[in-house]
Amino acid sequence: MFRVEELAIDALLAPVSFTLAEQEVLMVSGVSGSGKSLLLRALADLEPHSGQAWLNAEKQSVFPPPVWRRQVMWFPAETAWWDDSVEAHYPDAVTEKDSDWLVSGLAALGLPKSILKQPVTALSSGEKQRLALLRGLAFQPKVLLLDEVTANLDPDSTLAVEVLVQSYLAEQQACAVWVSHDPAQAERLASQQLVLSKGSTTL
Repeated sequence: MFRVEELAIDALLAPVSFTLAEQEVLMVSGVSGSGKSLLLRALADLEPHSGQAWLNAEKQSVFPPPVWRRQVMWFPAETAWWDDSVEAHYPDAVTEKDSDWLVSGLAALGLPKSILKQPVTALSSGEKQRLALLRGLAFQPKVLLLDEVTANLDPDSTLAVEVLVQSYLAEQQACAVWVSHDPAQAERLASQQLVLSKGSTTL
């Protein structure tokens, strides 16, 4: 379970409270500048904030920040890459032990195994988004903070990501907070919906 009470950022994000059980998805929407990405960053303890969050009844404050961020993981809209090779971003997942999981994940997202041998500069924005999602899931977080992770994808790839995330939530007994501007996507996925506007929130 993931519980948040009165999480806020002074003058930037009005207080937000919600509780998510395993496999639930909170879909977040709102106009530009309403604080959607700030909310995800605050949940990941990447922005100074007030309020409190609990993961399985343990307060955020008891977790060392790197441990919290592995368990409550932010997937930003703009993906980060720190090596020339795609494969170098999967140091654990390309071991023999985890290679079947990685290959299955690539296939589920419509990506060939050979993409791991490509340079990052050869990737499209949509390929980067899907590979970054898979890279994060390899750490087995319990809460996914998804920031427009299908924004650069075609409809088929979008559905593939949605299916993969839903399967992951079921297998790992995890939950997700998902920022999206797509009402149809929210209709498909939402257990709860949160609408942000400047100065207020509606759950």
